[in-house]
Amino acid sequence: MGNCVTRLSFCSFSTVFQKNRFAGLAQAYNGGMPSDPHPPKPDAKFIIDPFRPAYLSLGDDEIAERVAAGLQELADCCACPRNCHVNRLANETKICNTRRYARVSSAFAHFGEEDCLRGWNGSGTIFFSLCNLRCVFCQNWDISQNAAGRELLPEQIADLMLQLQEQGCHNINFVTPEHVVPQVSEAIAAAIPRGLRLPIVYNTSGYDSVESLKLMDGSVDIYMPDFKFWKRETAKRLAKAPDYPERTKDAIKEMHRQVGELRFGTNGLARRGVLVRHLVMPGQTDESAEIFRWLADEISPDTYVNIMGQYRPEYEVGQYRIGIATESRFVDEI
Repeated sequence: MGNCVTRLSFCSFSTVFQKNRFAGLAQAYNGGMPSDPHPPKPDAKFIIDPFRPAYLSLGDDEIAERVAAGLQELADCCACPRNCHVNRLANETKICNTRRYARVSSAFAHFGEEDCLRGWNGSGTIFFSLCNLRCVFCQNWDISQNAAGRELLPEQIADLMLQLQEQGCHNINFVTPEHVVPQVSEAIAAAIPRGLRLPIVYNTSGYDSVESLKLMDGSVDIYMPDFKFWKRETAKRLAKAPDYPERTKDAIKEMHRQVGELRFGTNGLARRGVLVRHLVMPGQTDESAEIFRWLADEISPDTYVNIMGQYRPEYEVGQYRIGIATESRFVDEI
C-alpha cells in the first residue's frame, strides 16, 4: 500500500489503542479483575461520561414529523440510492423486494461484533432481510437475497428492542437498514415511550441515501458503515451498484457530521460516533489504500476503522461467467 501504511496504521488503530486503555472493559473480560493495576489515563476527547442516548433529546412533535417524512419516502420510494419510485405503502416492490413493513430475519444478543459493541452482554442485533445491493460474495446471502423471517409492524420491532434491552444488551444494532429507514424510524418512535434507553447502532453496507440518513439525525448514536469499493467498475461488477463509491462517501460524510469520531464510555463501550468497516478482498488492496487515505484526509485521521480479514468465497463467487449471469438477473429485476 506504499506510503499509505503509516496513515493506515494511524487511521485504523489510534482509537483502538485508546479503547484498549480503558480499565473497565479489561476488567469485564478478566473476571472483574483489572489486567493492569495502573492503567494509563484515557484520552478525554474519546470519552462520553455521562451518556444519554441522542433520541431522548428529540421532542414528540419532531419524532412524529420524521416518521411522517419517512412514510412519504415510501409512497414514491427513494429510501435508498436505487430511487425505485414504487409505492411501497401499497406493497409495490422493486430492487429490495421489501413491501410496506420491514422483514426481520432474527434478533439476538450478538457476541461476534466489535469488542466495543459486544462488551460482555452482547450487541442487541436486529437483522433485516433483503438488501439493495447484489454482492456476489455476500456471506449473509441466505437472508440478504431471500425473504427470510417475517414482516413486522413497528410495534413488534419495538418489542424486540425492549426484549434485547431487558436481556442486558449494550445497544440496539440494526443490521442492513438502508432500505427500511422509514420503518426503523417508526420502531424507534414506538420504543422510546415504552422505556428504550440503549444507544442505537446503524449497521449498514454504506449504500445509503443522505436524505434517509437525515431522518436518523438525533436518533442514531453509532453509525457503522461498510466502505467496500473505491472504483465504480468494481462496485458494478461485484455489487451491481456502479455509484456505490460516490454514494458511500456522501453517506459517511453525513454520518460524521451527525455524530463525529467514535467515543466511548469509561467502561470501554462505544457510545457515539462513526465506526467504519472494510473487508479486504483478493486483488483489491489498491482500493483499500485509497479508501483509508480518503477517510484520513476527508473525514478524520481519528476515524475508527475495523480492517476485516474474514473474506471467503461465498454465494455466487466462482460460478461460471458470474459477472454476465448476475448482470442479466439484475437487469430482469429492474
